[in-house]
Amino acid sequence: MYLKEFEIRWNDIDANRHLANKAYIEYAAHTRMTFLSELGFDQRSLGKFNIGPVVFYEHVYYFKEVFYGRPVKVSLELSGMSEDGKFFEFLHNFYDYKGRNFARCEMMGAWLDLNTRKLIPLPEEMRQFMDKVERPDNFRILTKEDTRKFAKIPVDLS
Repeated sequence: MYLKEFEIRWNDIDANRHLANKAYIEYAAHTRMTFLSELGFDQRSLGKFNIGPVVFYEHVYYFKEVFYGRPVKVSLELSGMSEDGKFFEFLHNFYDYKGRNFARCEMMGAWLDLNTRKLIPLPEEMRQFMDKVERPDNFRILTKEDTRKFAKIPVDLS
């Protein structure tokens, strides 16, 4: 399991003086990008293939409050990926300075071709990196149907 430590900054706190909702999403995203960069998915390699990650959803479950002044850790597990690498799913757990789990975030996304603005399979060269990532016991192969499991569709104003 990958872990990244964060210092809770003043601007991470909300009016209730606990960690703000936005900070959970920011910490999870920063953990993912640090993890991917360490695998070789840095800005240079993403630029080489002209691709970027796009988020379909991030669901955060809050268990306990956490406050300014103590470090927190955010874990990352690759909980799912499609066979072609197009779709991916990460699980993040948030831990306080004593190792207590105070929140969880589930996210799903895909790879976007920045020229065509279409979802694409992960290039083979980059998929080889992902194949080396440790898989948890509950890892699953994702399909397009998994991306639609919540059956959410846009509803326009008119």
